[in-house]
Amino acid sequence: MKNFPGTDLFRTLCWIAAIAPIALLGWIIVEITSQALPSIKTFGLHFIFNAQWNPNTHQYGILAFLVGTAISSSIALLIALPLGIAIAITLSENFLPLPLRQVIRFIVELLAAIPSVVYGLWGIAVVVPLIQHSGQWLSAYLGFMPIFRGPAFGNSMLTASLVLALMVLPTITAISRTALVSVPRTLREGAYALGATRWEAILGVILPTTRPAIVAATILAFGRAMGETMAVAMLIGNSARLTFSLLSPAGTLAGLLANQFAEAEGLQISSLMYAALLLMLLTLLVNIAGQIILKHTQSTTVGTR
Repeated sequence: MKNFPGTDLFRTLCWIAAIAPIALLGWIIVEITSQALPSIKTFGLHFIFNAQWNPNTHQYGILAFLVGTAISSSIALLIALPLGIAIAITLSENFLPLPLRQVIRFIVELLAAIPSVVYGLWGIAVVVPLIQHSGQWLSAYLGFMPIFRGPAFGNSMLTASLVLALMVLPTITAISRTALVSVPRTLREGAYALGATRWEAILGVILPTTRPAIVAATILAFGRAMGETMAVAMLIGNSARLTFSLLSPAGTLAGLLANQFAEAEGLQISSLMYAALLLMLLTLLVNIAGQIILKHTQSTTVGTR
């Protein structure tokens, strides 16, 4: 069978398009690594386990920012995941009239289009006073718990986590809803034929079928939460102190890069590049772990059918 005119050129362009992102990623990693080498040689792995970041004494360590990134992203995911799945179920089922479901879907998707800085400004105007007021109550009555110990600050880990949850909510909702809608109708009808109630069919048949998509949504949401910069930098307090209290100011790796890179020089620039490299590796590890979980979930789902 003869090739159409231009087939070889089209194939070549496809190969170039496929290789270009890989080459670009490699270029970025090489450039960041080369600029991070002085800090890597100076601090080594101690850079990860050191909680002091003091440009005045040239002491650099990202443990506090690493913990802040992990905690804020995890809390945001814990809040957004069940809420997003619940909204997706509501939008995929006929609990509400279709026009109302369309309006809710449009509003949820609109949240994804709001710029990060707007979320930050909204957080300063609304969430910060709310957390500062309610945080005093939490500190007074739940202060025996380490996560609520100490004075309550408006700009805190909890504030940033709540806004992050709102920012990743559209991702979880959109992917989960698409998966729920695409579930074959025969599965639902088969569950009803076996005597299952509506909620038994949703929780026992439909949701387990969409587990791969929900896992993928979770990975994407967690990756965005870890890399979010502007809104978090405006709300988390940008403290270099290691803390596990949700009511205290903290810091993230992305916020550290955004706040200090413009005025950095010498070893500080190299340390920031080292932090950027570790942030890239962290997101890469999350994606690899997510792919492993996703493959296991897909094989389990196929095996149960």
